[in-house]
Amino acid sequence: MGTLTFTKMQGLGNDFVVLDGVRTPLALTSIQLRWLADRHFGVGCDQILWVEPAQDATNDFRYRIFNRDGGEVANCGNGVRCFARYVHDQGLTQRTRLRVETLAGILEPELLPGGEVRVNMGTPLFDPVRIPFLVPALQPTYDLAIGNVIRTFSVLSMGNPHAVQVVEQITHAPVDLEGPLIEHHPFFPERVNAGFMEIVDRAHIHLRVHERGSGETLACGTGACAAVVAGQRLGELDPFVQVTTRGGELLIEWQGTGHPVWMTGPAVTVYTGIVHIPNIEELTHAGR
Repeated sequence: MGTLTFTKMQGLGNDFVVLDGVRTPLALTSIQLRWLADRHFGVGCDQILWVEPAQDATNDFRYRIFNRDGGEVANCGNGVRCFARYVHDQGLTQRTRLRVETLAGILEPELLPGGEVRVNMGTPLFDPVRIPFLVPALQPTYDLAIGNVIRTFSVLSMGNPHAVQVVEQITHAPVDLEGPLIEHHPFFPERVNAGFMEIVDRAHIHLRVHERGSGETLACGTGACAAVVAGQRLGELDPFVQVTTRGGELLIEWQGTGHPVWMTGPAVTVYTGIVHIPNIEELTHAGR
């Protein structure tokens, strides 16, 4: 394929390779995206963000999100903040308020004067059919067998599926052991992001997330939104909540059923580079 210019970005340590498909149309396969995200052979990242022109003239851009395994997903909270910073810093737009097309619908990030980005992340969904989640009826929480234990989850979608459980101490949460089991639980036909939430008080939680297709990341924006929604529905959290992740802090606001979730947090450019993308035959021969 030749060379490809990219930008490495991070939001609370959740890191991304961002590609400009606006000025240069892109054609990458899942095996090439998987190579690009590989931390040993490629650039390395949790997700790849692919920026494109909007399909509807009333919107500003479209962007696509690919996990480290090369699979495309619908939403990424830390990613949309990095996206907004990227298109502004790259001179693709001078607007500080954007309308962005994603597989999850229209997102509306806003660049704030202090450098952070505030995003309308949309309205959470609880209908099992729309998550999707293979249970017979909507319930406040669900008990699922995870290995040899029963865990209680709040299950919802923020444009991507989340199963959130409350833990006593975040440092001892079995993320490595149970995260993959939750992700691949047979009740989630499209897999699920597994959140582990410690409630500090009504305005503060600690959170770790095992993301489907990527494993545990240092932060997960949609996971933070899902955790705050879950905590409010349990009656444990207020509308404004500070979420402490391993990578830093997010502010999440949710005013309750029928309202969108708002997320505010940082987005940082790390560096810009050029990489040679092997062709499919080279990667296939190398067993990538």
